[in-house]
Amino acid sequence: MAEYSKHQQKIIRNYYDNRDAIAVQRLQELVTELYLADNQKKKDRILEQMAGHFRAAGVKPEVVDHLIGQEDPQLIAKQVEELLRKE
Repeated sequence: MAEYSKHQQKIIRNYYDNRDAIAVQRLQELVTELYLADNQKKKDRILEQMAGHFRAAGVKPEVVDHLIGQEDPQLIAKQVEELLRKE
């Protein structure tokens, strides 16, 4: 494994310390993309990305499966708002 400088170690540590906040921010962006998606293939790709970010934000897998299965941007947006309130 490569040796990292102190600066690099700090960057890596900060990334993992803020990983859930980064995931929530990306979810906000993806909700907008989901609203604007014009075909099912694009929606499926966005929903797949959302599932990963929800899991990274600490949402239970059964909740993630329900949200993604519904494919409802409003329902997903409400969950993202709830995550924002928890921060």
